[in-house]
Amino acid sequence: MTFTLFWRERSSSFAPHALLIELALPFTAVRVDSKAGDNQKPAYLALNPTGRIPTLALPDSTVMTESAAMVLHLAESRPEANLLPPAGSSQKATLLRWLFFSVSSLYETDLRYSYPDRYTADPKGAEGVRQAGIRDVDRFWAMIAAAYGEGPYFFGRYTVLDLYVAPQAAWHYAPKQLFARHPVLGRLVDAVRARPAIAELWKSYNFDRDL
Repeated sequence: MTFTLFWRERSSSFAPHALLIELALPFTAVRVDSKAGDNQKPAYLALNPTGRIPTLALPDSTVMTESAAMVLHLAESRPEANLLPPAGSSQKATLLRWLFFSVSSLYETDLRYSYPDRYTADPKGAEGVRQAGIRDVDRFWAMIAAAYGEGPYFFGRYTVLDLYVAPQAAWHYAPKQLFARHPVLGRLVDAVRARPAIAELWKSYNFDRDL
């Protein structure tokens, strides 16, 4: 029995994809071509009615959506990998805080500047949505950089939080400028993409396109 991950390049499927590799879990990767509309076909919508990517099918056929939930589930399934702080610890609480901040604030704001038309019913308002997204995402990145301190890893050792944040930094609309303002984010990206188990996967996701 294996996992099945539905993924595409330059998306939040990277974190669960990388974790499946690093934890040596058996899985099949199925690329979903969203430009061709594969994510809107009945077979995919039956798994994930939102049409979003990624989707993860567990060995028992349970279906998961939401990439942050996936990485927590996978990391908890292999506690010996030490990719999460101890349950109930203050470090675990801090990790959850910033992981879900990355999802609910950072990632969602990234979508507002990347796809502003999705956030307004008035085509004339799209540019205003995009500019507000740029303003807010840079403010949020400043918060994350301050929390990381000297880095490159949040807790001084590699955890799923680093795996989740690094690709988001790489797909920033101007990553070189972001890293110039916050060098710790550049150090984080360099540390994560250099990990032997996932270096090739990083390249296949085309995260270095704008670096």
